[in-house]
Amino acid sequence: MKKAFLLCLILTLSAYAQNKRALTIDDLWKIKRIGNVDINFEINKIVFELTSYSMDENKGKTDIYLCNIDGSDLKVIKSSIKSFSKPKFVPKKNKISYLYEGKLFVCSLDGSEETEYLSLYYDIEDFIWSPDGNNLAFAARVYPDCLNEECAKKKDKEKSESKVKARLITELMYRHWNSWRDEKRSHLFYYDAQSKKTIDILEGLNYEVPPLALGSSKDFAFSPDGKEIVFVMNTDKNLALSINNDIFITKVEDIVAGKKNSFERITQTKGNDNQPTYSSCGNYIYFKSMEREGFEADKYRLMAYDKNSKKVFEVIQNFDRTIEDFVVSKDNKKIFLNCPNNHTVGIYKYNLDDKTLALVISENSNNIISIAPDSETIYFKKQKSSMPTEIFLALKSDRDAKQITFINSELLKDIEMNPIQTFFYQGAENTEVQYILVKPPFFNEKQKYPAIFLIHGGPQGQWKDEFHFRWNLQLFASKGYVVIAPNIRGSVGYGQKFTDEVSKDWGGKAYVDFKKCWEEVEQRFPFIDKKNFFAAGASYGGYMINWTATQTNRFNALVSMAGLYNVESMYGTTEELWFVEWEFGGTPWDNPELYEKFSPHRYVKNVKTPVLIIHGAYDFRVTEDQAFQFFTALQRRGIKSKFLYFPDESHFVLKPQNSRLWWNTVFDWFEENKK
Repeated sequence: MKKAFLLCLILTLSAYAQNKRALTIDDLWKIKRIGNVDINFEINKIVFELTSYSMDENKGKTDIYLCNIDGSDLKVIKSSIKSFSKPKFVPKKNKISYLYEGKLFVCSLDGSEETEYLSLYYDIEDFIWSPDGNNLAFAARVYPDCLNEECAKKKDKEKSESKVKARLITELMYRHWNSWRDEKRSHLFYYDAQSKKTIDILEGLNYEVPPLALGSSKDFAFSPDGKEIVFVMNTDKNLALSINNDIFITKVEDIVAGKKNSFERITQTKGNDNQPTYSSCGNYIYFKSMEREGFEADKYRLMAYDKNSKKVFEVIQNFDRTIEDFVVSKDNKKIFLNCPNNHTVGIYKYNLDDKTLALVISENSNNIISIAPDSETIYFKKQKSSMPTEIFLALKSDRDAKQITFINSELLKDIEMNPIQTFFYQGAENTEVQYILVKPPFFNEKQKYPAIFLIHGGPQGQWKDEFHFRWNLQLFASKGYVVIAPNIRGSVGYGQKFTDEVSKDWGGKAYVDFKKCWEEVEQRFPFIDKKNFFAAGASYGGYMINWTATQTNRFNALVSMAGLYNVESMYGTTEELWFVEWEFGGTPWDNPELYEKFSPHRYVKNVKTPVLIIHGAYDFRVTEDQAFQFFTALQRRGIKSKFLYFPDESHFVLKPQNSRLWWNTVFDWFEENKK
């Protein structure tokens, strides 16, 4: 009887496996993506953004969903052909607020009784409610010298009607990431519900809240009593050279009284300080802080400002992980943090009373949303290589983590994906280095499979157990490849020393780590076809691909996206100069030796490997001239090469149809260069 049951079970599982299929490009764009999440523990409800994409329409839209705190009764409450954003519960009101076309709306929990709460000439980009649910702080882009909407309307009208589109540029940071900067700045406003007055807290100032660079939606907050607002701002003159975001406090009574620019700076470091968060008692302001000036990948430490003593102190001593996010419990006794840890992003719990730190959620990639009133249960977003982001809760550890949303389960149930595996090896200077391995679907250990090696960006980045929508490990594997993703020197999650060791050494230890990785893989796995090795990377990963092309002929073909080719010329066209000056030890005229030593263009005569180059016209971080130069050199030298150019993309390929072309071009490139 038992043998018959087992045989039946095996046959059933085999039939089920045969009905499964590999992940496709279209699948990737059918997957819905959870965005901002807010939880109201008084009414036990969760509200969140859910973005879906249409390949035919070549765009996405974001709706608002509501469910019970256990995930039940999930329903859409706001849907339109255009997108909603930033859903948040209105404190004490049993209402939901959100942004739609730059205006702030409020509705009932079922989405009915919609009212336009705040409509201004300029678009609201983000907002927070005061604790009583009456007043607001919000960010909007304005002309700093315009004291009223009529002035702004006039300026906008003059610009739109002018036949001259020239720019007269007088300072650096004239463009950022993928857009040109104009005279407008993101200012922080206060809305007083009683008087219906909207007050610009930064009136007349050329500063921005949140800061232009290294800022976020978590860079302003109300105190628990609603009498203060804390915010982040960079007041340095030359933003292209500065990461010096500082934290300021302003009193609401001073704002309402019309006292201009009445705020106090509470941080003094030259590094990046951000994400100010009040303790529920209001006595402390916690925040993240980088110590070193000009280094955007320095370790984030958890700091606290004591409002009574007016002193700043480090909360967690001797913790060699950088902090991505944190949440403080209502009882002021615990802080939960999420931090890169090896190939994961784990959640740690720090007890303020006994100063103990414990890793409570160790698997996959996690991001904290909120802590329940019991100060123990946490709600967080989790993803892994075979699962897009879903909402989970946990009481104490991984063992009791419970998934409460299943947004994409129906789509994914018929798709075959293998879990990641991780391995360590000895890299440069015998330092331990880790890599992720993903086997193709329907893997057969008796077969031989080609291998794709992927290099992440940053260089202070991380390959982790996540469902990446651009560089998706499972989709790379879906065409019958073994995917290898090494966390070479510079990666986060392995201690700050490991992260630091790529700076001023871009083609040094990191390249040796990469080389030793493919040598290790050759020896370890008999199912890998050594005659078919490929590699791809973007940003710093693109640089490493370009560098690798000049150093070895080991690979059949390479893919370089948004990669640096001529480091010296890149310095003159990028926007955040602090980055390249830190990474290469100064300017090209002060330290020309290092720029020359690690610039691929100096060694292009060594290249023999076929290279596919990919770049976007609106990439202002690594500008398109880098691709033009490399492609010209390869073509001039007769090296097999192709150039996929996107006139409507930036540092990333974000449009669905462009993404499909990207993936198909990359797969075709690998296929035509197989032996």
